[in-house]
Amino acid sequence: MTRSELAQMIDHTLLEPAATGADIRRLCQEARAYGFGAVCVYPCFVQLAVCELKGTLVKVATVVSFPSGAASSRIKAAEAEAAVSDGAQELDLVLNIGAMKAGRFDYVEAEIAAVVQQAGRVPVKVILETCYLSSAEIITACKLAVRAGARFVKTSTGFGPGGARPEQVRLMRQTVGPNIGVKAAGGIKSYAEAMTMIEAGACRIGTSSGVQIITE
Repeated sequence: MTRSELAQMIDHTLLEPAATGADIRRLCQEARAYGFGAVCVYPCFVQLAVCELKGTLVKVATVVSFPSGAASSRIKAAEAEAAVSDGAQELDLVLNIGAMKAGRFDYVEAEIAAVVQQAGRVPVKVILETCYLSSAEIITACKLAVRAGARFVKTSTGFGPGGARPEQVRLMRQTVGPNIGVKAAGGIKSYAEAMTMIEAGACRIGTSSGVQIITE
């Protein structure tokens, strides 16, 4: 894998609560300089990132109901609609973890489907927050996401008690098959960790350490 190919797999991420507009501009400058596939920012910064990356191939991704996933389905759909209107090209949606744990699978699937519908052609990545789920629940959540029309499943927000683990990435890839994306995120800070996730089946890496990874 070349440096350019790896860079294209990285979502260069800044989701710190204290991030400023200047921080987002710097993130976008780094994304342009290193050829990252996307930046991932909070919804309030989508328009700024779109402006900063105009004329480049770097996509702008944002998050929905981040990091808890506990907003109502109506609010999640509204967040998705607003983000797309602002120019977001990808949406990372946190599923309702409590509903998933409680076995409310119809609710979880319907909620994802509502966001997918509002997103239109914009791909939706469903964040499972795998640190809270058993292997059986990860498999079920992946199947629900695919049935609801999601284009990716993603491991973690990075705000939970655990991040991406290669065995969970492998399980997600085995469950969704070759045509759905798997994004590994949460605690990936080195080239070796990124490659471990890719070898396990991830096709995207979400990290705030993109520059460090690509320059190692």
